[in-house]
Amino acid sequence: MARVWIEDRANHADYQAAYEGWQAAKREGSKRLAPGRWRVRWYGPDGKPKARTFAKLPQAEAEKDAITARLEKGVYRDPKSGKAPVRVVAEEWFTSKRKIGRTTRRDYRDLLDNYVLPKWGDWQVAAVQWEDVNAWVTDLETKPGKAGKPLGAARIIKAYRVLSMVMKHAVFSKRIAVSPCHDHELPRPDDEDEHVYLTYDQLERLALAAGEYRLLILTLGYCGIRWAEASAVKVGRLQVPQRRIRIVQNYTDVSGRLELGPVKNHEKRSVPLPRSFADELGTLARGRRADDLLFTAPEGGPLRYANFRSRVFDPAVKEAGLEGMGITPHKLRHTAASLAIAAGADVKVVQLMLGHKDASMTLNIYGHLFPDRLDEVADALDAGRKVALALADASLTDA
Repeated sequence: MARVWIEDRANHADYQAAYEGWQAAKREGSKRLAPGRWRVRWYGPDGKPKARTFAKLPQAEAEKDAITARLEKGVYRDPKSGKAPVRVVAEEWFTSKRKIGRTTRRDYRDLLDNYVLPKWGDWQVAAVQWEDVNAWVTDLETKPGKAGKPLGAARIIKAYRVLSMVMKHAVFSKRIAVSPCHDHELPRPDDEDEHVYLTYDQLERLALAAGEYRLLILTLGYCGIRWAEASAVKVGRLQVPQRRIRIVQNYTDVSGRLELGPVKNHEKRSVPLPRSFADELGTLARGRRADDLLFTAPEGGPLRYANFRSRVFDPAVKEAGLEGMGITPHKLRHTAASLAIAAGADVKVVQLMLGHKDASMTLNIYGHLFPDRLDEVADALDAGRKVALALADASLTDA
């Protein structure tokens, strides 16, 4: 049974002194609130004594009942914990993200420093309400960002998600009961985020136009690996007989310096390699050390995305007649996913190929590409009904 009680402080010397001071101030016209006569006392789940004072007994009784109920239901939170500034909770959350990649960590830091903390840093975490967050999202849509233009929808969504994760941490650390970041209407993603799906013919034209990097384009377009992963593939991880490429690392641009690290979400995986160009990749790797990069810059070393775009990819897009489609090296992942789904791959296979954290993420992105199979269900129901009707007819004939 939770131990919560009310203490009458009327005979306490400190209360009497405070009360007399309050009466004197009141006679002089002060509107200062009366001192708390009634003190609610209890022991928290940590065994430490807690207390709150109230001027009126009904207020104290209501607080006593509320605390008793929370203690008995196991949902108690120390009222003082919600007074922590959002910036303190945000730093706790950021420090706790031990498994994220360097690029994600840098992006989270940027979103915190530029959008979340300037607005919420000095707020008490329990003071942030749903309507406050809603007004902030509207503000982000209308106020100019660092470049003088309103933020794009994708950036607003990311800033909101970071605040949401901070508030979720506040719930887990028992500072607040419910996060204010739920059921908000967020802006639609920008057109630049739309998926592009190339046909077999378009992909082959693009690869051919890329010249010496034809095999890299085919790998991106048929295997679905990320640019940062493709640029980090080593010769020893190419398995031609098994028709697989092992994806275990990627390159990250850290302040202009390429650093090799673990893949996104730490999802090491093997991706399928079409036999039609697997042997060509084997030829490309022949005579090289296992630790050598499979795809390199013209003078050796890792490929840099910006250089590859300007010198190879964008000119190849133009030569292949694919201008205006918004195609990028990264968006070739979407082509790989669409071709795999059209070839009959199920959602789990596509998830593993793309390195998504779970199948629900794959369905959220590509669910519209999977056949709905409604006709198969209707045909199966028809077959079952025909059998039932035939049996019924046979019974009537026998009768």
